[in-house]
Amino acid sequence: MDTALVCLLAAGLVTGFSKFSIGGMGVLILPILLITFPGPEVLAITLPMYILTDILAAGTYRKHIDWGVLSRLLPLCLAGVAVGAWLLSGLSSDHFKVLLGCLILGMLILGILLDFQDSQFMKLPIIGHLMGAVTGFISITSNSAGPLVSLYLMEQKLDKETYVATRVWTFFMINLFKIPFFLHLGLLHEDTIWLGLQALPGLAVGGFLGFWLLRRLQFNHIKWLIRGMSTLAAVQLFGFG
Repeated sequence: MDTALVCLLAAGLVTGFSKFSIGGMGVLILPILLITFPGPEVLAITLPMYILTDILAAGTYRKHIDWGVLSRLLPLCLAGVAVGAWLLSGLSSDHFKVLLGCLILGMLILGILLDFQDSQFMKLPIIGHLMGAVTGFISITSNSAGPLVSLYLMEQKLDKETYVATRVWTFFMINLFKIPFFLHLGLLHEDTIWLGLQALPGLAVGGFLGFWLLRRLQFNHIKWLIRGMSTLAAVQLFGFG
């Protein structure tokens, strides 16, 4: 088994687990793929994985969506995706890795700061709209918006089922928004779609594990583990850059 396939399967495993559990692990997927694949192309490789798991997860968690929260996040999300796509159009592979490392570290620092601050302001409607724009931008440029969305949704005091369902549907819509932009940028094509589909076995195993563990885990059990792994991933990216 060659290194590229191992990386694809590992990325699929993390994707499936994250989508069917508490999320927030998307920051680990691109660094895994960047071991063997170049620059922004990895964003398009992950898109088929995301959409396949989104369809399954959206069907599984379709009964507890908070549409009010979604209505605050999504309107400006498309604008964030468009700005991020414009930025990607002029980035080299090395600059992309540096940008990705900076965004991952930025999300980690923000998450830690909010852990120790009164974050009641996150319930304001205007914050929801701004969060949507930032989420769209970070998602299309680095796939690392998961922790940010998780923090926002947790501050809405949703129960676990509603939190998971709303999170799944948020990223389902965002990933659909990305399709025309990746096509326009020339990143999404037959080769990248085929590479993404090779991750299916990993997706299946990760999705099963995530669904099985969801009722047995609390967010705090693995939050710091994800943060530690994300920090290592960012350091690795700076080393490559």
